Amino acid sequence: MRKRRPLIIILILTAILAGLFLYSFILGHYDVPLGEVIHILFTGHSYDPKMYAAVSNIRMPRILMACLVGCCLSAAGTSFQCVFQNPMASPDILGASSGACFGAALAILLNFSHTGITLFAFIFSLMSIALVYLIGKASRRNRVVAILLAGMMVSSLFSAGTSYIKLVADPSNQLPAITYWLMGSLSGTRKADLRFVIWPMLVGLVPLLLLRWRINLLTLSEEEAQTMGVHTGRLRLVVILCATFLTAASVSVSGMIGWIGLVIPHLCRKLVGSNCRWLYPAVMIFGAIFLLLVDNISRNLLAVEIPIGILTAFIGAPFFIFLMTRKESGI
Repeated sequence: MRKRRPLIIILILTAILAGLFLYSFILGHYDVPLGEVIHILFTGHSYDPKMYAAVSNIRMPRILMACLVGCCLSAAGTSFQCVFQNPMASPDILGASSGACFGAALAILLNFSHTGITLFAFIFSLMSIALVYLIGKASRRNRVVAILLAGMMVSSLFSAGTSYIKLVADPSNQLPAITYWLMGSLSGTRKADLRFVIWPMLVGLVPLLLLRWRINLLTLSEEEAQTMGVHTGRLRLVVILCATFLTAASVSVSGMIGWIGLVIPHLCRKLVGSNCRWLYPAVMIFGAIFLLLVDNISRNLLAVEIPIGILTAFIGAPFFIFLMTRKESGI
């Protein structure tokens, strides 16, 4: 029974995600019955054009994006914690989030469209990681330590650049837009956004799922891993690149959403253990559940939508404190 426990938990999480996914469609200021939602999802049409537009064009992209971003940020956080053997590692540890924030702020300053903002955020996120990798490669230190230190430095530089952009931005229009983007939100998500990020997300998720058995070996020494036929240096690089793509794609469409990549992996280790074979599927599903739940609260709690980054901090910080203060906690 204990051997089957992780599988049972993953199946339960999958059922919860499926139920929450359907329930999310009926939440909103425009009422759509569950029966009509199921009819639209399975047939692709409805007799009420307003209901069809609400489900297919507004709620569907946002719900799918919430699931994808939650899944990707959780997987990225797990990957960085495994690679750096650091329980405090999170998706923004290598500066991908800071680079995305700078790119988005710059695009808003230049009065670019929504698509331009997303594209700039993604490009600058990848640029920040490329810069981190080049600095780490040129360093004479241990490669993993050098990349970690370079990430902190590059993140600081891009954060300074974002602060300068906020200083010179128009306080009437541009500054509020930059501030709102930095707080994180899925408001206004469109089908085009899904088409833009789905491929980078798949590029990151699929290799991590295929390699999750080998990722367990990163806890071993270089010599022990090589006796098993695994080159840990290459494996670390692949995992870092995959996690970076996940972070860059997620932040480019959602803005800064913290705590998911830090808290969800720790919670899932309590549920299924530290074996990456079960840990990765668990964090991906649980991350999707968590962000979808938070997004539902964000868009329905008040008349004015609450930025997701605020809610994840309110929920994540106390929960992480709870995990830290438990006697059996390994954090």
